[in-house]
Amino acid sequence: MKFSVSSGDFLKALTVASGALAQNAVMPITEDFLLELSGNTLTIKTTNLNQTVITETTVIGGEDGQMAVAGKILLETIKNLPEQPVTLQHDEITGVIEILSSAGKFKLAGDDPSDFPELEEEQSTQSITLSSDYLIEALNNTYFATSHDEARTAMMGILMQVDFNKVNFVATDAHRLVKHTITEIPSDLTASIILPQKPMVYLKNVLPPEEDVEISFNNSHAYFKFGNTQLVTRLIDAQFPDYNLVIPYDNEFSLRVDRKNLLNTLKRIAIYSNKSTNQVVFNIQDGALTLHAQDIDFSNEATEQVPCSFDGEEMSMGLNGKFVIEMLSSLHSEEVVFKLSRPNRAGLLYPGEQAPYVEVLMLLMPVMR
Repeated sequence: MKFSVSSGDFLKALTVASGALAQNAVMPITEDFLLELSGNTLTIKTTNLNQTVITETTVIGGEDGQMAVAGKILLETIKNLPEQPVTLQHDEITGVIEILSSAGKFKLAGDDPSDFPELEEEQSTQSITLSSDYLIEALNNTYFATSHDEARTAMMGILMQVDFNKVNFVATDAHRLVKHTITEIPSDLTASIILPQKPMVYLKNVLPPEEDVEISFNNSHAYFKFGNTQLVTRLIDAQFPDYNLVIPYDNEFSLRVDRKNLLNTLKRIAIYSNKSTNQVVFNIQDGALTLHAQDIDFSNEATEQVPCSFDGEEMSMGLNGKFVIEMLSSLHSEEVVFKLSRPNRAGLLYPGEQAPYVEVLMLLMPVMR
């Protein structure tokens, strides 16, 4: 096998594929890139058995074939080369792989491509298509709210719930919940799957803007196809909780505040909060929102005021400052609206203005003082 390619183009393709490289794997071959050449098309595959990435790039083909090459070594080598043509060639008899650049030669031992695991074939799937811009925003708004508690397997992922012409993405860790709805989707499906968090973080980071993403899924796997790349991931086999039961739709008081101003103030105030609870007290009255944090163990304390408008009676409630910062950081509206009822009941957070075809709802449980 032999091909030549621009080091920059090769690095882009390897970086995309590296999202599924295994680390300290039981099967050492899963730490490799599997390179397959057919004509001038190079296909790069990686898998950690739970997640698989397949991508293609155009090269100058010399001799078709396969090679399995150590992922970390190849990626670091190409990353540290200046922009230039590079040639890779594989001797199938000795197993040696050579990387030829304008300045030198690198040799490493290849692994047997036949040891690479068989990849999951797409069978009995249902499909929808979303714009990458909508999908990136949905994942950005939900991934941080997933649970890390292995006793709550379902909450460790993001629920994707297709309901005819809309799709709900929902994440919760029992202390907060985010529901991101995309409407006006051309679909006649009703289905629910739970997507694991780690592959979704990878996906949102590699999705190009303004690209159609075909999402196919069955009972065990989901397949995301965009451009010349495909991500395959196992689904979480569990029952997602009925999140609608915890969303209060009768919170009557509205607190409206500038998002960036509140976010920057919270970032300062949260430094002084107790590190186990991250509690920031919101003292709310019309015209002024006073934020207060205190860590008695270290005699740390901070107070700041933020302008606001509030149509309810003066109240004081404790919220997890870290959670509020994450929520505000994921939104893009100029203002945000908190819908509240009582200090001991869940509050809702909305963007001041919803984007077209998108509805975002965030729920926060109070920190009991």
